[in-house]
Amino acid sequence: MELSNVIRKRILDEILSRRANFAGSDNKFATSLGINAAQFSRIKNGELERVISDAQWISFARKFDVALRDNVNWNVAHTPVSVAMMAQLKLCQENALSVLMCDLSGIGKTFSARLYAKNNKNVVYVDCSQVKSKQKFIRCIAQELGVDSHGKYSDVYDDLVFTLKNIENPLIILDEAGDLDYKAFLEIKALWNATENYCGWYMTGADGLKTTINRNINGKKVGYTEIFNRFDKKYSRIVPSTVEDRKEMLMETAKMVIHANCNGMADSKTLNQILYRCIGEDGLPSLRRIYKELIKSLNS
Repeated sequence: MELSNVIRKRILDEILSRRANFAGSDNKFATSLGINAAQFSRIKNGELERVISDAQWISFARKFDVALRDNVNWNVAHTPVSVAMMAQLKLCQENALSVLMCDLSGIGKTFSARLYAKNNKNVVYVDCSQVKSKQKFIRCIAQELGVDSHGKYSDVYDDLVFTLKNIENPLIILDEAGDLDYKAFLEIKALWNATENYCGWYMTGADGLKTTINRNINGKKVGYTEIFNRFDKKYSRIVPSTVEDRKEMLMETAKMVIHANCNGMADSKTLNQILYRCIGEDGLPSLRRIYKELIKSLNS
C-alpha cells in the first residue's frame, strides 16, 4: 500500500502528539518507535519521504490508531465505564497500586485504557493478545519505555526494571491479560516484585480472565495465587451484576456513544435504529458494533 504525504502527515501529527506525553529524550522516543534517532529527527522536521518505509508508517498508524482513510471521527463519550476506569487508572499510577479489572466484553475497557495511555506520561499499554510469549511481553514493555529491547533477554529485563524504578509514576496496563502464555503470566509476578512501590499495574480482561485465574488457584498452579495476592485478592467490576441494572446501564452507555459520534447527522429515529442493530442475542448492546453501524447509517 502506497501512502500519500497527506496520510503520512496525519500519522506524524499523532506521533508528535505522543512525543509530548513521553517523558524521555528524543533518542528514547525513537527507540520506542523502533527507529533510530536520526530518522526520528528527520520526520520530526517534516521529511515525509524516503526516511522510513510505508510499512513503518502503516505500523505507526496501527500502533496509534490513525485512520488511513477519511472516516467518521471517533469522539470520546464519558460513559460510566470510561469515567470509573480513568479514576482507577489515575489512582494506580499516582500511588503504585494494582487493580485487576474483570468485566463484560464490549463495554469500552480497551478504548478507555488506550485513551488513558495516550494522554498520560510513563504509561505503557500492552495488548497481551499480541505479545503472548515471555520474551515478546517483556521486550514490548521495554520498547514502549524507550529501553533497547533487542539485546540479551536478561539485560533487557534488568534495564526495564531500572527504568521503571527511576521514572516518575510509571503505570503498566495489561489488556487481555488472559491471553498471555503461562511463562509470560508468571513474569508479571517477577516484574511486580522487582518494582514494588515504584510502578502501578492495571490488569484487565473479560469474565473469562476471572474464571481462568480462579481455576488455576483452585488447581494450585504455581504463580496464580501469588499474582492474585499482588492485585489485592479481588476483582474490580463496573457493570452491575443484576440483569435489569446491567441492561439499563449498557443501553444508556450505548446511547451516549452513538450520540457523541453521530456528528448531528442523525435524527432520534435513526439513532434508535442504530442502537437496535447493536443489540446482541443476549439483549445487550455491543460498543464495538456501534462504529460500523454509524458508518453504514451516515453513508447511506
